Amino acid sequence: NRSSYHSFRGPGLEEGLRILKSIKKELDVPVLSDVHDVTQLEKAAEVLDMLQIPAFLCRQTDLVYGAAMTGKPVNVKKGQFMAPEDMKNVLDKMEEAHNPNLAVTERGVSFGYHNLVVDMRSFPMMRKFGYPVIYDATHSVQLPGAMGTVTGGQRDMIPYLARAAAASGVDGFFMEVHDNPPEGLSDSTNMLYLSSLEGLLKDLIKINEIVKHDK
Repeated sequence: NRSSYHSFRGPGLEEGLRILKSIKKELDVPVLSDVHDVTQLEKAAEVLDMLQIPAFLCRQTDLVYGAAMTGKPVNVKKGQFMAPEDMKNVLDKMEEAHNPNLAVTERGVSFGYHNLVVDMRSFPMMRKFGYPVIYDATHSVQLPGAMGTVTGGQRDMIPYLARAAAASGVDGFFMEVHDNPPEGLSDSTNMLYLSSLEGLLKDLIKINEIVKHDK
């Protein structure tokens, strides 16, 4: 889902899955990636431990149902055009596949041109559906299409919004992290520097402990 036809789109399905399979084996960690079409589901499910539906595609019934039918855990990002309560319909579609391993992710809502806003009320609202709620702390600071053929971003806002989300009681975080974001071929302006990750994670863990203790 790139801004321009000429923007970098990755190495392709076959090579991308080969790389992820190699990472999974070498580091002994679970791997997750987006799926954009029902034709990708079978091959992706052979490698990925969790399938992810991009925000723009969260209303595609065949895709979300098909992803759940693979039996793999599925994370769906809430569309920038959707209210929190609308995600109940998305979950209902996947529940038709009798897959209990589901999650939803908040990544901001369109707020005028080239801007997103995060409504912190969405976290407790979506948690009432009974599934984990994730916060996408880096895509939420995007400025979609603000740089013409590429998306802009406000990297400096990531810690503020992430801490606020933790205080709202989210179940996990999604973050794009790079050792040198300006060299990134995608989302370079809204990725977190690797050197900043540890400190932020420690903050989020402390906030989470306080929130859970209060409950």
